[in-house]
Amino acid sequence: MPQIKAWEVSDVFWAAVEPYLPVRQRPADRTYQRKAGGGRKPLPPRQIFSAIVYVLRTGCQWKALPKEFGSASAVHKHFQQWQAAGFFANLWRAGLAEYDQLEGIAWEWQSIDGATGKAPLARECVGPNPTDRGKKRPQAQPPHRRAWHPALPRRQRRQRP
Repeated sequence: MPQIKAWEVSDVFWAAVEPYLPVRQRPADRTYQRKAGGGRKPLPPRQIFSAIVYVLRTGCQWKALPKEFGSASAVHKHFQQWQAAGFFANLWRAGLAEYDQLEGIAWEWQSIDGATGKAPLARECVGPNPTDRGKKRPQAQPPHRRAWHPALPRRQRRQRP
């Protein structure tokens, strides 16, 4: 079997995902007629899903989506529509059910824990922030010297011809 990239959607994965895709429903009382040459043809759902997987796996911005996936704004629009239709939640539930069948999930014993806070002694332990090391700090004046001030204000220092 040839190796596929992490963001590519295999045929087996697509066969598992396709049943959960939301079906676009249009009002029955309206008729739609696409004008000849008017606009782009709709993107295939597999191409849209592949683009969404690409964005999720690589972490790139929507506008940085390669052109092979189609228009970034169209893919993002479908992502929002599918999210609103509950597609990703249904896909997550199906994945959990499949994993529970294969490996088993201990549903009666689940825990989650987390804490976020500042480390009070971190600055003393690690030293100054690397981004601040190059910044100029106010220099201490020796006790026996006075602070330097220009003899003339700035506007009067210019030489006049």
